[in-house]
Amino acid sequence: MILDRNRIDLPLLITTLLLVGIGAVMIYSASFVIAEEKFQGDSSFFLKRHLVRIALGIGFLILFANLDYRKMRKWSLLMMAIGIISLIILYIPGLGLEIRGATRTLKLWVFNIQPAEGIKIVMVLFLAHWLDKSQHVIQKFIPGLLPGLIVIGTTCILIALQPDFGTAITLGLTSAAMLFIGRARLTHLAGVAMFLAPFVGVKIYLSPHSWKRVMAYFERFFGDPAEKLVNVQGADYQLQQSLIGLGTGGFFGTGLGQGKQKYLFLPDSYTDFVFSVIGEELGFIGALLVMGLFLVLAWRGIHIARHAPDAYGFFLSSGLTTMISLHVVLNIGVVTGLLPTTGLPMPFMSYGGSWLLFCMISIGILLNISRGASRQQRLQYD
Repeated sequence: MILDRNRIDLPLLITTLLLVGIGAVMIYSASFVIAEEKFQGDSSFFLKRHLVRIALGIGFLILFANLDYRKMRKWSLLMMAIGIISLIILYIPGLGLEIRGATRTLKLWVFNIQPAEGIKIVMVLFLAHWLDKSQHVIQKFIPGLLPGLIVIGTTCILIALQPDFGTAITLGLTSAAMLFIGRARLTHLAGVAMFLAPFVGVKIYLSPHSWKRVMAYFERFFGDPAEKLVNVQGADYQLQQSLIGLGTGGFFGTGLGQGKQKYLFLPDSYTDFVFSVIGEELGFIGALLVMGLFLVLAWRGIHIARHAPDAYGFFLSSGLTTMISLHVVLNIGVVTGLLPTTGLPMPFMSYGGSWLLFCMISIGILLNISRGASRQQRLQYD
């Protein structure tokens, strides 16, 4: 069988499909107004495109669930090199597509792709392989930690220059978590973080768009309330609309499809801020259900890591689980105003082909690792 329920982590698979299904429903609910306006009354325009991507994503999930994860490690260095090259190619005139002031999308023959989304998985694959091979020197800085830091730093810098600070920070945090799990010294990691902090701050300051977001974040807590009422279309406009939606939803929500913020008040209602629409239309109960599903997903990822058949599988499953969980935490933090706006999508639920595809690939890899653990347990039993 393609997916043997006795050999894969069934709770992880079911949870993923539930999140994808809820996401599809909410994308339609959040996008049909803007779709009708932009595409001559075709209210399901975004839904139809998203369903095609879901079908493609399920196909890749099945493929990677049946592809031995151990065979991927020999390609990790090559994939890392290709990923870095693709980030460099973005800066070649005519190949990189600029959207909202950021050059994140690579124009190919028949489709577009965001290399930064794919390199998240590639980085996890690379670090899992590298950590497995470097355990004997990982607690030493120059022969152990430094080579990995150079690769991580180069990748994060190329992404930050797009500029895409949200992805760069997520990639950096995921990498730091993997290094910590891989027994790198906390003093080394803290020292590197302290060294990089001023440079990150200067780069954000020199990027007008990012600096506006940071200042808007602090103005929420320390700004003049009267000025907020006057400057309603400021840098914090989208967050204000998100909070209005969440507040309107209350405990039980306004009802599926009955939300008002998607009526062009919340511009990214079906992408980065889809969780706000969930809170508005399904209420606190619906938002809690979605968060509960993500907690189940994280729990199963941790379970797979703990029972991985080898160190490479442990590092790989830990990294993938961390990456997805970080996206969830950061996205919800932004939507609820606890964090500055980052532009990070919600896993499985936000509209967007590249991110959905790579999330499904991540789950496929986790399912494959769980198959390896089940196989090893049966051999031990026999």
